[in-house]
Amino acid sequence: MTFKKRKSNALGLFITLVIIIVAIGVGYIYLSPAFEQNRPVIESKNSIYWNLKSKVIINIKDESGIKYYKITFKDGQKDIILNQAVLNDVQKEISIEVSPPKLDMFYKGDNTTLEIEAVDNSKWNLLEGNKAIKTIGVNIDTKKPVANVLGNSRYIQRGGSAVVVVKVKDENLRDAYISFNNKEKFKLTPYYKRDYYCAFIAWPIDIEKFNRANLVAIDKANNKTITKIPFYIQSKKIKVDNIKLSSKFINNVSKSVLEQSFETIPDETKEVFVYSNTVLRAKNIDAIKSAVTKSMKDEMVEDFTIRPFKRLRGSKTVAKYAERRHYYLNDEKINEAWHLGIDWASVKKASIKVSNKGTVIFKDYLGLYGNTVIVDHGLGLASLYAHTSSQDVEIGETVNRNQKISNTGATGAVFGDHLHFGILVQGVEVNPLEWMDKQWIKVRILDILNKTKKQIDGK
Repeated sequence: MTFKKRKSNALGLFITLVIIIVAIGVGYIYLSPAFEQNRPVIESKNSIYWNLKSKVIINIKDESGIKYYKITFKDGQKDIILNQAVLNDVQKEISIEVSPPKLDMFYKGDNTTLEIEAVDNSKWNLLEGNKAIKTIGVNIDTKKPVANVLGNSRYIQRGGSAVVVVKVKDENLRDAYISFNNKEKFKLTPYYKRDYYCAFIAWPIDIEKFNRANLVAIDKANNKTITKIPFYIQSKKIKVDNIKLSSKFINNVSKSVLEQSFETIPDETKEVFVYSNTVLRAKNIDAIKSAVTKSMKDEMVEDFTIRPFKRLRGSKTVAKYAERRHYYLNDEKINEAWHLGIDWASVKKASIKVSNKGTVIFKDYLGLYGNTVIVDHGLGLASLYAHTSSQDVEIGETVNRNQKISNTGATGAVFGDHLHFGILVQGVEVNPLEWMDKQWIKVRILDILNKTKKQIDGK
């Protein structure tokens, strides 16, 4: 082999090695996690409402980690850096609290934005990393919503009901409701004219002390107005009822209720009853509340009327509302619970008729309540018929006053045939006697609604 040929072969081999090395290098750069090319992900809405008091939360993610970020407030005239940092401890996910800029108290900026810049820890882009920039529109709103109480029932009793009519107005309104002791929330329904609302509310029997009922209005910028609703409160005498249970009742009735509810059945007799009377009862109450609140409409109600509810014809009251039942097995107290309706007993499979027009919103087997029908009467007011043996209506059906809807029975956790009748205010079982009293309905409910209508009309 000549010298020239050997030199040519060596050059070819060298070039091949260089190509291989370059290919390996390029492949490493493209395939190595250290050279990933994905930009950081900036998680935020495309626009926000800001009251210039609360902090804005910005989340940033990146698979190679965040190296640097900067957040700038812009309004076309000035740029204000609100937050920036170079992170020595690189993190794959960070949450940044952005404090508002210090601006004049009368500031009303237009076309304001937040610009978020983030750079990751990748070696891509000549070791500079991948950069992401996102611009968020900022709607500045520092004004609290208008939230005034126009009228309400003068009194409310523990376990009882009341009506409230309010005015709530804000161009960026997010939510408005009535709170009871900051534990229960009652939805507002548009009433009569724009920006006016009404609600039936309740003092749940299981809340012993009345602290405060509030109208709460919150806008999209998190400005909040809280207005106290004035009430005179009335206590309620609670009757304690001691009930002796038998193992036979628990094994035959409580177990059957759990089986039909597809619940796990404990091994011990005592625990069977405790589970059904606590866990299953809570689920049943939640199902009732869900059925009523989901049926509530956001359509404006221009007028509302209701007649007194009537007791089951020819019946005897065998249990009253708000009895505190203590359950005993072999002289040992094993549990307690509220009785939340009125029990009426008549002949077996007596006809059940509705006292007011409404829409059937629930018809199903409901654990302790047995076969149950719930009828919606508007504004979150509903009537409940439990332990029935048969039902003559379907969900979604409109029923008229005095229409037969079912028959009494002994389904669920019962000792015998009877009707458990309940009145629901946004899913909370309240004292039915109030809604059976013509004078109470007139003075505490209908007069308030009619009076506030005149207020709204400026009369």
